[in-house]
Amino acid sequence: MNGEFNARSETMVSPIRTDIPARLDRLPWSAWHWRVVIALGVTWLLDGLEVTVVGSLGPALQRPETLGLSASQIGWAASAYIAGAVLGALFFGRLVDSLGRKRIFLVTLAVYLVATMATAFTWDIASFAFCRFVTGFGIGGEYAAINSAIDELIPARVRGRVALAINGTFWVGAAMGAGLSIVLLDPRLVGAEYGWRIAFALGGVLAFAILLVRRNVPESPRWLLMHGRADEAEAVVRTIEQDVGVKSEKREHLVLRPIRSVSWGDVVHVLAVRYNRRALLGLTLMTSQAFFYNAIFFTYALVLARFYGVPDERVGYYIFPFALGNFLGPLLLGHLFDHVGRRVMIATTYGLAGLGLLATGYAFQQQWLSATGQALSWSAIFFIASAAASSAYLTVSEVFPLEMRAIAISLFYAVGTALGGFVGPPLYGAMIESGSRSALFGAYAFAAVLMCVAALVTLFLGVDAERRPLEQVCTPLGCEPEKEP
Repeated sequence: MNGEFNARSETMVSPIRTDIPARLDRLPWSAWHWRVVIALGVTWLLDGLEVTVVGSLGPALQRPETLGLSASQIGWAASAYIAGAVLGALFFGRLVDSLGRKRIFLVTLAVYLVATMATAFTWDIASFAFCRFVTGFGIGGEYAAINSAIDELIPARVRGRVALAINGTFWVGAAMGAGLSIVLLDPRLVGAEYGWRIAFALGGVLAFAILLVRRNVPESPRWLLMHGRADEAEAVVRTIEQDVGVKSEKREHLVLRPIRSVSWGDVVHVLAVRYNRRALLGLTLMTSQAFFYNAIFFTYALVLARFYGVPDERVGYYIFPFALGNFLGPLLLGHLFDHVGRRVMIATTYGLAGLGLLATGYAFQQQWLSATGQALSWSAIFFIASAAASSAYLTVSEVFPLEMRAIAISLFYAVGTALGGFVGPPLYGAMIESGSRSALFGAYAFAAVLMCVAALVTLFLGVDAERRPLEQVCTPLGCEPEKEP
């Protein structure tokens, strides 16, 4: 394979013998790791804030004194956000691998900041959807840069739980969005006419604060090695070791031939030939969870308003238990993905989430649930589903070669989201407008079946990546057999 790849790669340099990956993996958990997690993990919080603000404000945005949107238009605006995220992932994913993790995660956060602030000043469906598109463009780029950096900086023994916990912070943002909607839509405080604008503006303020913190996160030493910048990588790791308080010791060495640029032909070959089973696994996991989440959560507030008569200003209260279940799932189940194993836990959480949605959807159709019962039932289901969805992002970020990690993340995120998330919101929005519980149950059942299929695929194609260094989970394209010094 090395020979085949060497012939197709664009630029290669002399081999490097390094122990940097082993030194990063042996670091004890420290305050430095917490700073990295907070600075980078906020991406998911911002995404959760954006999604929930729109979801919670959905009924209010239908009022004539705001934007006067229909349920279908709100669904299409949600799709515009998803479309932007898909294209942003594809656009920035390639740049993350070629220009560096740090440079791009600063740029993408800046794009998000400008776009979400602009959303506060929109005046109709066209301007609103456009700003939602650009906001998603920045968030989509964030996924590739952030997931690459997190995996490459976090020790292997805790990579699973940390990645899942970070993904779970989406729901901290969701709770924040719900809280904002309650306060800002209350006519005694602000009211719908201006409250929805303030909600988006506050997202920009938060992004600016995080931009200042993120500047201090170093470039990934693994990425520096991949680009032949071994001295810079060594300097970064020594600084981290000094910060953590450990001495540099001799560790297992890896002989790596840096590859500064991987062609699209190589990317296609790796995904379609060398790791086609992993590619099928990643596509299945990402598509099923995207449909499961995007189709349901983007229209959650509309279901409460249309079928249960929940007032606009009280929708946020029903988001809180839902967000809590989603946040606690990855946080409490994450360690099992490192100890029980990826394959077993991914299959179990996907399967249970699918069966749970099927049961709850049927109860919804039969009108057995009140608004509170619906919220609590979905909170229990998504306690498990959140861990499942987070594991999809973990999987596609750790099972492909270092040299194309970001582009792999962006491709699977883009394809999975386009297939599973783009069609869902407007489809569900139209069904909600029709007032048919049976039609909505059919859509819920379809999402449930997709999750169960993903569980079966994982049992056969899953990768046992728990507690293993990234270089062992997937050998870098430029890796050479170890030689005696």
